[in-house]
Amino acid sequence: MPAFDHGPARLHYDVEGDGYPVLVLAPGGMQSANELWNRAPWNPRTALVDSYSVIGMDQRNAGRSTAPVTAADDWSSYAGDQLALLDHLGIEQCHLLGMCIGGPFIAGLLATAPERFPSAVLLQPAGMADNGDAYFEMFWQWAAGHQPNHPEATPTDWTAFCANMWGGDFVFAATREQVAASTAPMLVMMGDDLYHPQAVSREFAALAPNATLVERWKDAASLPATHSTITEFLAAHTPTAP
Repeated sequence: MPAFDHGPARLHYDVEGDGYPVLVLAPGGMQSANELWNRAPWNPRTALVDSYSVIGMDQRNAGRSTAPVTAADDWSSYAGDQLALLDHLGIEQCHLLGMCIGGPFIAGLLATAPERFPSAVLLQPAGMADNGDAYFEMFWQWAAGHQPNHPEATPTDWTAFCANMWGGDFVFAATREQVAASTAPMLVMMGDDLYHPQAVSREFAALAPNATLVERWKDAASLPATHSTITEFLAAHTPTAP
């Protein structure tokens, strides 16, 4: 797994397949690492690799990637890493596809650099709907395993980092107004559990002007249609070479 440095962060990534690039942002909350796609009901690393260049990364302090922890860390820190990976690979534009925390990552990227992403697919996006305690609990469980490796970080740093990530609302990395301003075509595959509430998927799809909501997608009976829906969507929005 190759790596590159983005400031003090050391970020590991994979590039699999050949074709128009798709940046895939893995599930797992704070543990978002590319190998977690292998546990997902629909895995872009196998489903897309014959037609696309599938780019996946271990987010900072997940998988093999590392970075200092500071009170300034927030969603923009992750967006900066993700854009730096594309710059490192010389990729000006790509599709986005993310699951769980990948949904907020996508919302943040579309708000930050919309010109770089012709389309996006969000699989059960994480979001706030009377579940804030669950996100804080998830963060502190993750932090407990990482604090011994971060002597640079004070208790204040960890508390601020947690609040910056999970103290907001809706999809955390972007406001409702920013989502409503995102004109990229999107597929929203609906979530249906504590961390991925139906209400968040429905509101996201209602706000984004070019979003389509798919309510059933991950049960065994729906997966063949899911594959067709996603691959046809990406093909329809892949830019043609000049």
